[in-house]
Amino acid sequence: MLHDLTNYATLLHNCYDYLVTESQNPPKLFGDLLALARRSWVLEMSRRLGELGYPDYRRSDAILLRWLRHGPLPFSELAATLGVSRQAARKFIEGLTMRHFVVVERDQDDARRLNVALTEEGEDYARHVLDVVTALNAQLDEHVDPYDLAVVKSVLRTVSTLYASE
Repeated sequence: MLHDLTNYATLLHNCYDYLVTESQNPPKLFGDLLALARRSWVLEMSRRLGELGYPDYRRSDAILLRWLRHGPLPFSELAATLGVSRQAARKFIEGLTMRHFVVVERDQDDARRLNVALTEEGEDYARHVLDVVTALNAQLDEHVDPYDLAVVKSVLRTVSTLYASE
């Protein structure tokens, strides 16, 4: 599904570029604007992290790494917090594992439980991801009126809550 969302956002971005060039009337549907904004944010994250020596940034990295910076978490808790299936969460964790940013280990107290923890490389990557997110937020704060930004954040929280899957 996430891959389809990326293709959809790319398609919208291409259509947006064409529409703006042809008519100077950008799309007005909220979902289109949201997809375009998300795509631009992710591409900028990827570009900046690439400059820092991390050429393989993935959309799920930022949120996972921010949670894992506080210590190991049970795999099942990560899946629930992400609001995705265990299979999707496993795919995200496998991506981080393959890049040597996390390890998955059996819990010492409960052998049925798998814990996910950052490696040293993962801690460095998490620090850089957080620095980039912080810089992007600061840049946004500089270019958007504080009231407008508060309204946008409120709308995004509402969309997130209103259309959250259970």
